Amino acid sequence: TNPVAWLRTRFYYLLIRLYFDPEFSVEEFTRGAKQAFSVVSQLLSERKLDLLDGLVSAEVLQVLKEKVSSLSDNHRDALAADIDAIMYTTEGDVRIYYDDDGRKFVSILMRFWYLNGANLPDEVPGETKVFQIVFGDESTKEKRHLLTANYEFQREFTEGAKPDWTITRIEHPRLLE
Repeated sequence: TNPVAWLRTRFYYLLIRLYFDPEFSVEEFTRGAKQAFSVVSQLLSERKLDLLDGLVSAEVLQVLKEKVSSLSDNHRDALAADIDAIMYTTEGDVRIYYDDDGRKFVSILMRFWYLNGANLPDEVPGETKVFQIVFGDESTKEKRHLLTANYEFQREFTEGAKPDWTITRIEHPRLLE
């Protein structure tokens, strides 16, 4: 990670604790984000989009309904990330902003790298073949792909607002475009 970006995100986390939520913990947020990513990606893969209501914003849900319906089964399977298959997670951009009505928001972009055994063609750009595992003999190979996803989480911190994080952006490069 870029040291300047790392310091900037830590500064924003300090501002969140000082001005919005004294109980905010980066570790706890990351744990929750990983769990949310796993659940949402599984629901996307299974085309259970109605269950995403409340987890993702209405705008994102509408876009997902259009995109997921046109995916091949293999690409749809590649969306699913089991929580134990998440290899690496990092924060992207952290933003604190106010809208025209004075409402306060915090937005955190999380990047996930996960292993998936979907049957993707070798020429899919943007994904990386990590390794092949051989179980038993040479004829039994299990191929895994290292895939990436970006999920943006937003929470409104205006007094009286629900204390829930909502996913406001979902990107699975080369899979969900």
